[in-house]
Amino acid sequence: MSRYALLILPAFNRVYGESSIRLTRSELAVFADVSEVEETRIGGVPYVTFEADSPDLALLSNLSSVYAIFGIEGDLLRPLEMTPLDRLSSDLLTIQKYAGKTNEHFTKLLLNVTVLASDFPLDARLSVLDPMCGRGTTLNQALMYGHDAYGVDIDGKDFEAYTGFLRTWLKNKRLKHTAETVPVRRERALVGRRFNASFGLSKEAYKAGEAQQVTVVNADTLRSREFFKPRSFDVIVTDAPYGVQHGSKAGGGLSRSPLDLIGRAVPVWQELLRPGGAIGISWNTYGGSRDDLARILTAHGLEVVALPDFEHWVDQAIVRDIMVARKR
Repeated sequence: MSRYALLILPAFNRVYGESSIRLTRSELAVFADVSEVEETRIGGVPYVTFEADSPDLALLSNLSSVYAIFGIEGDLLRPLEMTPLDRLSSDLLTIQKYAGKTNEHFTKLLLNVTVLASDFPLDARLSVLDPMCGRGTTLNQALMYGHDAYGVDIDGKDFEAYTGFLRTWLKNKRLKHTAETVPVRRERALVGRRFNASFGLSKEAYKAGEAQQVTVVNADTLRSREFFKPRSFDVIVTDAPYGVQHGSKAGGGLSRSPLDLIGRAVPVWQELLRPGGAIGISWNTYGGSRDDLARILTAHGLEVVALPDFEHWVDQAIVRDIMVARKR
């Protein structure tokens, strides 16, 4: 067994930064078979250290808050080669600034643990759905990994903000792409808007059919089945709303309880998930307990996955946690 040290990325969000060491320890336990995981100060700087037998460094390079990986050799740290999956400029994740934006490190963590609970490897080309996508942080992280990204959100302003941002970003990066927004009608009635984009890392890749796909629908998440076919997605990942935004109007009015909305939405999402896929949900525990959410997921044939502790404080009204469930 050899010993290793992870240097953690500094977080611009002070509150999240205070939780990042503990969350990294939990995420590491999902990524690899490790032991003796602890926080260690080396040269006055905090590291997460662990023991492992030939860990997959390529996989560990994608830990959500890792900045560098070292092998510990006596009193010395030996830098190890990192090969993260990221294939696009990091400003895809960092440019957008707005109130209520989910920390991009946490978004990456949520996507990581969901994919690792599925039958599909993190480095495969996956179809990722965020059925309450807001302004697209999850979609952008999926694109960073080379996945195809799909989203649904009821908020028209968020839909316009994200699609406008992505159009501009693709143009500024001079990536070969197409992008259009079209109305979606059913029996002549307008039921939503759909944004479709396709882009390649080069003109040659685009022409060779290696383009990534992005689709975002401006509609109620409970109507997702009207826009996507059953068993279309490898993973479904979402940060449930903490208030009324990004929710659903079904049943008259917007519910402030995330579990009320999730309870109505899971049957729809479950149909869209492929066998072997996984659903990852983060939610405010003040709006419902782990047991309550687990009952919702299992009632619809999903198997809740045992995870380390990811609960952490966000603000006085929000304590966030993660639950992942598999579809057999």
